[in-house]
Amino acid sequence: MSDSDPAIETTEVIRIQNVEKIFQVGEVQVHALRGINLTIQQGEFVAIMGPSGSGKSTLLNILGCLDRPTTGEYHLGGEDVAQMDDDTLSAARGKRLGFIFQSYNLIAQLTVLENIQVPLIYQQEDLEKHKERCIELGNLVGLNDRLDHRPNQLSGGQQQRVAIARSLVNEPLMILADEPTGNLDSQTEIEVLNIIDDLNKQGRTIVLVTHDDSVSHHAHRVIHMKDGAIAREVINQKP
Repeated sequence: MSDSDPAIETTEVIRIQNVEKIFQVGEVQVHALRGINLTIQQGEFVAIMGPSGSGKSTLLNILGCLDRPTTGEYHLGGEDVAQMDDDTLSAARGKRLGFIFQSYNLIAQLTVLENIQVPLIYQQEDLEKHKERCIELGNLVGLNDRLDHRPNQLSGGQQQRVAIARSLVNEPLMILADEPTGNLDSQTEIEVLNIIDDLNKQGRTIVLVTHDDSVSHHAHRVIHMKDGAIAREVINQKP
């Protein structure tokens, strides 16, 4: 991880050009995204906001390689993933992206340590080889004394910490966080956002979807969406 100031990084992580997403609902075409152009540099912290139906979830799904655009280009780390077949797209998602969800998405039968290791299982990596790193990630998010616990033995904030550690295990180009504090009380929200802030300060690229202005203030740049398009961008003055 880089110790450099994210504001002066110039390596391009994301470049989206003229992206459209059209869903066919019966005989009606629904334009979920309309001509999206977006570039995100390494080390940036970008928040995406907008009302329900604005297209932010559709955009997040495309950024996360969970869906592909109807037309347009999406370059992730220099490769146009919009043109990849399903297997290659899945591999790019597993190796290049980390995900943090509002509902944590932990596996109830697994311990904290095993949940952190889940992306390695999908990548068919040697778990023993990476065990020490997974323990270090658990320590990083303050769960060093909870590694053998299961999700139902953890608070919501602790479960989200597991999800953050899991998102880091594959050394991703970018972390996508979908309403990561939506299920947390205000104090735990602050603690989780502080962890995300620290990761960004260490050079991690963060893209966060939120409806909460107080959460978006943690980002360097806020993308406001409306009717499937980017309505405006706001640059936050961060210390």
